[in-house]
Amino acid sequence: MSRPSVLVVTERGDRPETGAFIALHRAGVRIKVLGWADSPYAKWLIDERVPFEPLVLLGKRDRSGTESIRWHIDDFRPDILHLMRKRSIFNGLAAAKGRPVRIVLYRGIVGNVSVLNPLDWMSFLNPRVDRIVCVAEAVRQSFLALGIGPLKIAPEKLVTIYKGHDLSWYRAEPLDLTTIGVPRGAFVVTCVANVRPRKGIPILIRSSEFLPAGLPIHFLLVGTGMTSPSITRVIRRSPYRDRFHVLGYREDAPQILAASDVSVLPSLRREGLPRSVIESMAYRTPPIVSDAGGSPELVEHERSGLVVPAGDPEALGAAILRLYVDRDFCAELGRNARRRIATTFTVERTAEETLKLYERLVSSSDPSTA
Repeated sequence: MSRPSVLVVTERGDRPETGAFIALHRAGVRIKVLGWADSPYAKWLIDERVPFEPLVLLGKRDRSGTESIRWHIDDFRPDILHLMRKRSIFNGLAAAKGRPVRIVLYRGIVGNVSVLNPLDWMSFLNPRVDRIVCVAEAVRQSFLALGIGPLKIAPEKLVTIYKGHDLSWYRAEPLDLTTIGVPRGAFVVTCVANVRPRKGIPILIRSSEFLPAGLPIHFLLVGTGMTSPSITRVIRRSPYRDRFHVLGYREDAPQILAASDVSVLPSLRREGLPRSVIESMAYRTPPIVSDAGGSPELVEHERSGLVVPAGDPEALGAAILRLYVDRDFCAELGRNARRRIATTFTVERTAEETLKLYERLVSSSDPSTA
């Protein structure tokens, strides 16, 4: 059977999805990618001879962008239209109207879709959609829980495919943390996240209240929003207030993770497959995550990290203390974490499962042209 042809519409993309599309191209899939020309991964696609065309979508309803996608559908004549981001989904579905093409969407977070929201019926709940690729089983289950009766989404539309990685992407040298004020020999706990209420950053800060006083534990907060007044107020109430290093956005976040003893992501809800946790695991830095969303699918409790109840600062503090006290166990978790990325969350596996999805779609009956 000949390989399917696929037109991908994305925005800036990311390294795992780009790596998967390159692997599909190498496997013989006729693939073309439309995306932002300033994407750091556009050159990678071009270097690997994956057809790439610049496309900027100015919003969910960009008439010029929709017409451009429609032109590429008519010119490239793909079997499958794979839409990766919110703007891509809205404009891609509009462009596909009347075209005999299968449509695959990507979803990377839990929730925030409702049968009561008309916009969701123009995107993920659109009857024209053939498949939704969920980045974690928790995402898939959130779709299955939607609606009642005829408003429920068909289970066969949902498939879980983890984003895959390659350890060769993670070769950054650990940062000398003394250059950012961390004393040599400190036990370093790092959180890399962009601050949103669902990320639970105050839970991490409050976890320090449950640590014995005076331990040489330092906390690094990396990401957009970490310097906000609301975060600062919580830190001021911590007995470890002088050991929090609020770094904000940093280009060298991977180097910081590589130099840390532990990483923490204290999400409260809606987590997909968090990139910062994957990077931490690739650098042998054991993660502590909450049981929100897809994090427990990524981290095996007491094997490749620790999983604690979401919103429980005392449990998080106990987990940090456990790894501080038992350094051998901490190191073992780090080794197992890296091994898990190398064997379970691989780009080759992502490409293989995506290709199977494509092949099942093109071998089924003709798509609707509604």
